Amino acid sequence: MAKALITWGGWDGHEPEKVAELCREMLSNEGFDVEVVDHLDCFVDSKSLEALDLIVPIWTMSQIDKQYVVNVSEAVSRGVGLGGVHGGMCDAFREQVLWQFMTGANWVSHPGGDGVKYTVNICNSSSPLVAGITDFEVESEQYYLHTDPANGVLATTRFPTVTWYHTPNGAVDMPVAWTKRWGLGRVYYNALGHHADVIDHGPAREMIRRGLLWAAQGRKAAADAGEVHADYASDLNNY
Repeated sequence: MAKALITWGGWDGHEPEKVAELCREMLSNEGFDVEVVDHLDCFVDSKSLEALDLIVPIWTMSQIDKQYVVNVSEAVSRGVGLGGVHGGMCDAFREQVLWQFMTGANWVSHPGGDGVKYTVNICNSSSPLVAGITDFEVESEQYYLHTDPANGVLATTRFPTVTWYHTPNGAVDMPVAWTKRWGLGRVYYNALGHHADVIDHGPAREMIRRGLLWAAQGRKAAADAGEVHADYASDLNNY
């Protein structure tokens, strides 16, 4: 049975407990053995992390011990999946650049705050993660992120929607959902999810469900491709 760890906490405004329950339900329905905790000490033992198939962090802002981030990074590099949403993954642990590198982005703004109406545009992609899903409307925070150019972008949104200091730069398509690799591991992120009710139904929920399952299959995919950890290992002090 596949094993997943969900850890939640941080800023209460993002409803981390509700989002954790939503992710637990998704994964349990897919046959996962899911552990849910409300602390970060679950990252203290790298070997225990390496026994997992998926880690789902839900920790907006907050602080974390650097060694914990290294432990997660090492586990993912050995094939454990990492998947998350909104500020719970890409506005977590702002002072830890390794976390930002691994997850593929860091949040910098949401012009207009909550309640902005915008479109999520599904990219023209052969990825099964978005197959059959069409563009859809959202009323929530619209995340402006500094993103990794290596991300495999699955969906975008057009800025500016709200006039602010970034407006004179003109229109840009900001990634909303993406995948990336981290060693043998797979990483999935979706910027939706300011509140649980944004992602508990419709195409947003389905995208996240598929993304978490995809991330959890990274170890097997790497093994099937003949990849081994030594192919990508390097000095952890040189990141």
